Amino acid sequence: MQQRHIGDRTVSAVGLGAMPLSTRTDRPSREDAVATVHAALDAGVTLVDTADAYALDESEFGHNESLVAEALAAYGPGARDVLVATKGGHTRRGTDWELDGSPGYLRRACEASLRRLGVDAIGLYQFHRPDPATPWEESMGALRQLADDGLVQMVGVSNADVAQIDVARSIVGPALTAVQNQFSPGWRHSAGEIAHCAGHGLAFIPWSPFGGVSSAGSLGSAAPAFAEVADELGVSVYRVTLAWHLAQADVVVPIPGASRASSIRDSAAAADLRLTPEQLARLDG
Repeated sequence: MQQRHIGDRTVSAVGLGAMPLSTRTDRPSREDAVATVHAALDAGVTLVDTADAYALDESEFGHNESLVAEALAAYGPGARDVLVATKGGHTRRGTDWELDGSPGYLRRACEASLRRLGVDAIGLYQFHRPDPATPWEESMGALRQLADDGLVQMVGVSNADVAQIDVARSIVGPALTAVQNQFSPGWRHSAGEIAHCAGHGLAFIPWSPFGGVSSAGSLGSAAPAFAEVADELGVSVYRVTLAWHLAQADVVVPIPGASRASSIRDSAAAADLRLTPEQLARLDG
């Protein structure tokens, strides 16, 4: 599979977003969820994205991290090169999603994630979302301290704008390696952040990369062009969508969610799909 970089780590150009394995009410069985992670690794995926808050509700906080750790341990030595990216800063109250970006909470959340993942240091630890009740600078200082103390190897921010990215760069320093924002055919508002990341050597990890398309090309104004190109190439619209993401910049590493082995196998194949300039122009239009 095509490779890309997050900091000094080489990862597969397409990662696995593990969120659907825990947050959906119709989520797969634990056995099927583990099989999905294993199918990703079999296909060459070496980036798995999770978060402590990925669960049905507050009572099973940490479900997704524990599941990912179980799947990687069961896979054996072949999982050694996998970069696990997790997040902290979202809390759950019942089924509601709330925020806590305070330094004390982020320290406790990181330590809990370390225990669930069974590692001495988290490969990539991301601040899940800005907390209006905590100054951004304080949250970034907490992430810098986690890196300085060796609890995390690399730091990322999620749902951040250009100004916040620059503040993070100034406080976190070289440990800041990635930005995870929403970006998709139907939601392109992070184009400026992609360009900014490319200019500063930061990986850009788009979440919800399929927004605006479906297998029938029936969702969103962007979908018809993606469906047309998929028909021309004889592949799924999802594969075309991920290839389009990869063509945006060489720092882009999409993390499509998957709850079935067949889905992640199809997504992983996007790393080897080449779109022509004419096709890209249509998709960008």
